[in-house]
Amino acid sequence: MSGKRVHSQMAQNLLRRNLSRVALCAVAIAAALTMATTPGHSQPVPADPGDGVAIRNAGSPDAVPGQYIVVFKDRGRSAAAVNSAAADVARTHGGRVKHTYDAVLNGYSAEMTEQQALAVAKNADVAYVQQVRYMYALDTQNNPPNWGDDRVDQRDLPLNQTFTYPANPGQGVRVYVMDTGINANHVDFTGRMAQGRDLVDNDNDPSDCHGHGTHVAGTAAGTTYGIAKKATIIGVRVLDCAGSGTDADILAGVNWIKANAVKPAVVNYSIGCRQRCTDVTMDNAVKDLIASGVQWVQAAGNSNDDACFYSPQLVPEAITVGNTSSSDARNSTSSWGTCLDIFAPGTSIVSASHSSNTGTATMSGTSMASPHTAGAAAVYLGQNTSATPQQVRDALVNNSTPNKVTSPGTGSPNKLLYTGFMNGTPSGVTVTNPGNQTGTVGTAATLNNSATGGTAPYTWSATGLPAGLSISTSSGQITGTPTTAGTSNVTVTATDSSSPAKTGSASFTWTVNTTGTCGPVTNGTDVAIADNTTVESSATVSGCTGNASATSSVAVAIVHTYIGDLIVSLVAPDGSVYTLHNRTGGSADNINTTYTVNLS
Repeated sequence: MSGKRVHSQMAQNLLRRNLSRVALCAVAIAAALTMATTPGHSQPVPADPGDGVAIRNAGSPDAVPGQYIVVFKDRGRSAAAVNSAAADVARTHGGRVKHTYDAVLNGYSAEMTEQQALAVAKNADVAYVQQVRYMYALDTQNNPPNWGDDRVDQRDLPLNQTFTYPANPGQGVRVYVMDTGINANHVDFTGRMAQGRDLVDNDNDPSDCHGHGTHVAGTAAGTTYGIAKKATIIGVRVLDCAGSGTDADILAGVNWIKANAVKPAVVNYSIGCRQRCTDVTMDNAVKDLIASGVQWVQAAGNSNDDACFYSPQLVPEAITVGNTSSSDARNSTSSWGTCLDIFAPGTSIVSASHSSNTGTATMSGTSMASPHTAGAAAVYLGQNTSATPQQVRDALVNNSTPNKVTSPGTGSPNKLLYTGFMNGTPSGVTVTNPGNQTGTVGTAATLNNSATGGTAPYTWSATGLPAGLSISTSSGQITGTPTTAGTSNVTVTATDSSSPAKTGSASFTWTVNTTGTCGPVTNGTDVAIADNTTVESSATVSGCTGNASATSSVAVAIVHTYIGDLIVSLVAPDGSVYTLHNRTGGSADNINTTYTVNLS
């Protein structure tokens, strides 16, 4: 235990509010850090003395008495100017300044009375004042084996008890963990901790006296449990020993990261609202940080609800992550919807513990899914140091494994985190589509198939082949003699030799025509060919099914001097023109030739 103190007044207020809101607490997110606000779509009733000046979030069930965030109108102030303005406003209207915000927004947080806050809101330099709200965390622990890293380096189940990663994964990248702090002495972080910040106590000791932050850090970048095993780790403590805190401290954390970030950098934010809530101040701060080039990865939340109703989960520039179990099912608590970008393992995840320097803990929630993805982002940035946040997001989403998550939720992208594309793990198998095929009853057929990707050799199979044809399981070659006319829908599948095996397929049609029932057809009527005119000789074909042969024979007998004058074409019923003779032969006489034409 680090010895971090719990603020007694905050704890007392929290206790009083929790006792009055047991029903709400019962649906709190397991292992996610949550911000409780008004349920549903309703908004807190603002404090308004009747003159039109309102305090945002006033009346919220989780409002912190006597604490407010003040946002200035002028966005472009320097740090010194913000500090000076905050001091001036506090001197004029009262209050004690705690944090100043000079990077992601211009403003400050302070302790003051409601009357003082209303007076500040009327100040000509102030855009608005909002009341600070509490943040909470509740953890669920189990004791199954670790499996998350094992899952993300392979496309398919079952797990293969290995985690393959590139050399020096995440080296040169900084992972900022906004949470309850980190046990910097844990062996999983040896030699890779950099100076962080404690925004709860306003000091430089972001030790973890709760456990959630250490677990998250281990999942993102731990040597044993993490994805980015060579990344540098920075703790940004915004929640206290009880796993609770305020949005004012979180904004201060975002502000500190922007002012101090060493890039390339990734932030993991396993924090979210317990009930539907939006906060434009928080959203804009996160957008500003991302625009500065810092990657932001966040938990979708564990409310089993549409994440688009939560801040900052609704921010499209961020990577928002849902939680899956070891069976690739969406965890029943995981939030969902169009604001999600990807899913990742988050159920029963083993990682580092804050309680000892060698200990482990097991937790569940989107809080655990997010750091898997943050670690993957760090690995990608280690290999692509100039990549923008949008490029990192696109790389992870576009290379994810599709259509594996069962019951992903309405509007959710069915995409599961995959890291193998960064370390040479064999990709999926692709079978080259040979195109639609034709043949004739009684005529031998041969078709060669090919595949790429995965691990050769392949085992081949096929469904829907015409009667009389078969496929070689070792080469993929289809051979045989068709016995029945008709059109078949054929699917050819190649299975590679990796474990677990990967497969690829190609589908096409195969039409087998009958023989001896529709040809040959001859028109023996002479047609006179006058100079500079076009004449026709028609032949009617009937009784045939399917397409004509690719090696159809067309016999032409023309008596004419100087055949270099002639153009001879075959015109099909659909208007297709096949040129047989085009002014060749010079002064020679007569054409008496059989042409081979592809009429398929």
